Amino acid sequence: MGAYGIAFGAAAVANGFSVLQSCLLSLLTFSGASQFAVVGVLGAGGTALSGIATASLLGFRNGLYGVIMAPRLKVKGFKRVVAAQVTIDESTAVALGQEVRGEKAMRQGFWLTGFGVFFFWNLFTVAGALGAQAMGDIRAWGLDSAVPAAFLGLVWPRLQSTRDRILAVGAMVFALAMTPILPAGLPIIATAFIAIVVGLRA
Repeated sequence: MGAYGIAFGAAAVANGFSVLQSCLLSLLTFSGASQFAVVGVLGAGGTALSGIATASLLGFRNGLYGVIMAPRLKVKGFKRVVAAQVTIDESTAVALGQEVRGEKAMRQGFWLTGFGVFFFWNLFTVAGALGAQAMGDIRAWGLDSAVPAAFLGLVWPRLQSTRDRILAVGAMVFALAMTPILPAGLPIIATAFIAIVVGLRA
């Protein structure tokens, strides 16, 4: 988590965000893939709308996690808002992994993981952003490749079947072909529709 947070902080500064903007994005959005999407799209010259649309597509899964976790957490009021903020891949995975031990263990796993990741993600975002700022032009260090490398790291473990790999390669080829034609961010959004069509056919 620390390495990923540092990569995000560095990538954000490399793509024109200030240290404060980078830190606020981690603090308020708190969804790694969505944050990398915003930074990547805006850094490539895309509009705020395309950055938000791309980030929203990637963040949609957190809403689905919320549907799964709500009946197990049974929280109300302000605690529900806090739970929504820390409902991410890691907290949901740990909570569901404790299902055999009962709902109390699931809740403990959720909260400890959610707060742990939140703390370290934000701490290392600051470190990455400050480090990148101190280094000057981080493109000279190759840190501008952090965004695509992070996406590859997210996608790679999920490519388990031949169909998944073909879909990923097809989407990549399509996005590369459309990059000179469409505004920044739109090729990535378009690949989401390819995935939806393939998913519906399956």
